[in-house]
Amino acid sequence: MSAVTVSPKQTIKDIMAELPTLLAVAVVETETGMPLASHTNVADFDIETAAAYNTEVVKAKLKAIKALNLNQTVQDILLTLTDQLHLLKLSPTGDKFIYLAVNSRDTNLAQARQIMKMYSASLN
Repeated sequence: MSAVTVSPKQTIKDIMAELPTLLAVAVVETETGMPLASHTNVADFDIETAAAYNTEVVKAKLKAIKALNLNQTVQDILLTLTDQLHLLKLSPTGDKFIYLAVNSRDTNLAQARQIMKMYSASLN
């Protein structure tokens, strides 16, 4: 059974349908930090800057795993802010990741992680 590949734009649409109260979401190229597709529900949320900085978080974690000779892969990265949750979920090959920002009061973390897992699997 082969996996179906979905475009970054379609991935964004699908996540928005599942989490309509999200603050922002983007599919980001891991190497460059450039969003391949993105959406924000908050006018002053700079998704391009957020994608670039979160790319550095992903790269730093991957470098740390390599430096420590850990035989592990990153499942996801959770950043807990005062009233927001920021989730980073790598694609199976690691060349892309989904960045999701949600209000912690409006979103169930387990549900958000499951949605991210489902959609990241179809990115490659």
